[in-house]
Amino acid sequence: MRVGIGYDIHRFEDGRPLILGGVEIDGETGLSGHSDADVLLHAIIDAVLGAAGLGDIGRHFPPDDPEWKDASSLDLLARTLALVRDTGFTLGNVDATVIAERPRLSPHIHSMRERIAEALNVEAGRVNVKATTNEGLDAIGRGEGIAAMAVVLLKEL
Repeated sequence: MRVGIGYDIHRFEDGRPLILGGVEIDGETGLSGHSDADVLLHAIIDAVLGAAGLGDIGRHFPPDDPEWKDASSLDLLARTLALVRDTGFTLGNVDATVIAERPRLSPHIHSMRERIAEALNVEAGRVNVKATTNEGLDAIGRGEGIAAMAVVLLKEL
């Protein structure tokens, strides 16, 4: 078995949709980024890549490469899983936390788990998503952006 940890953070940017865990959250300001800026999926991708010893998201999907401009992070996650399977691993489980003062995420957690599980080709029970705040502390606490952390377990095929 192999364990990987991922972390990502993005600031808010007017005029973009907010996408977290592959779910568009209506009426909210989006995040700044080259792709769809899905901070949750980016943390999961880094955790998967780390567990497999394959570097990080920037190595595989560089932010200066036009191919990934506005790309769906669900697609990036599926591509990442294909890379990992080619190295002889399969996904055990994902545990992720979104850190944000807003929006309230509890109504969206189930849909996020379903979308992530679908991209990873596993049952939703292997994907856990939680949300918390930073209690008003630092840039996240001031509502300047959203961060996410993820832990992934990979198993040898």
